[in-house]
Amino acid sequence: MRIARFVDQAEPTYGIVEGPADADPAELSITALQGDPFFHGIQPTGTTHRLEDVRLVAPIIPRSKIVGVGRNWADHAKELGNEVPASPQFFLKPNTSVVGPNEPVTLPSWSDEVSYEAELAVVIGTICKDVPVSRVDDVVFGYTVGNDLTARDAQRTDLQWARAKGFDGACPLGPWIETELDVEPAGGLRITSRLDGETRQDGTTADMVFGVRELVAAASEMFTLLPGDVILTGTPGGVGTVQEGQRVEAEVEGIGVLATVFRR
Repeated sequence: MRIARFVDQAEPTYGIVEGPADADPAELSITALQGDPFFHGIQPTGTTHRLEDVRLVAPIIPRSKIVGVGRNWADHAKELGNEVPASPQFFLKPNTSVVGPNEPVTLPSWSDEVSYEAELAVVIGTICKDVPVSRVDDVVFGYTVGNDLTARDAQRTDLQWARAKGFDGACPLGPWIETELDVEPAGGLRITSRLDGETRQDGTTADMVFGVRELVAAASEMFTLLPGDVILTGTPGGVGTVQEGQRVEAEVEGIGVLATVFRR
């Protein structure tokens, strides 16, 4: 099931995206839900729109936090001159960093080196703490695509990553939440990014240092996780910088494409 948030004429509304996964967007529809599915369950209304007639926004604005994972792919750690960590390395991004699909991100005036990082994002569905790996699926609402934008120049000079990882717009999410996804199939899920149509990143979750369920379990040891919290699971090698006017498409197999455009 694909759960999205959309704007028609009023406030953002949750909805179920309906139609084949490989269909053209013009063939898809979205049925509005009653209330917030994180707290009221999936309650479809009788209102349906063509997907192309509404505007998708971020499928979730975390009420609490976005948990990022650093250096979780050996090739990405290597390209930045870092060692692979012995345990998951976490950082936090504020919820004000979230933007939705096709929404423009204003590049910060204090950085000349903002890079993209296509990632699989986990969306937590229930309050939880100290979750064993065997029970992770019970606390996950679903999965979406993330782009962990990073100001590399600030990341190198600052003692902490709050500025480099947390500026407004630094966490595009979307286009929707897929609630039924095998996150650890044989061979892994393919994760790619394209800059102005040219493929820059291409890897699979099988290349992760720590698997998706391991990361959720480890994060729940550090923090109490709340409904709507998002965990970014790391990115393949091939990251690069963006400039004004460019477009990045981050794609995760089984979910879809998250497009982001940039401006000054």
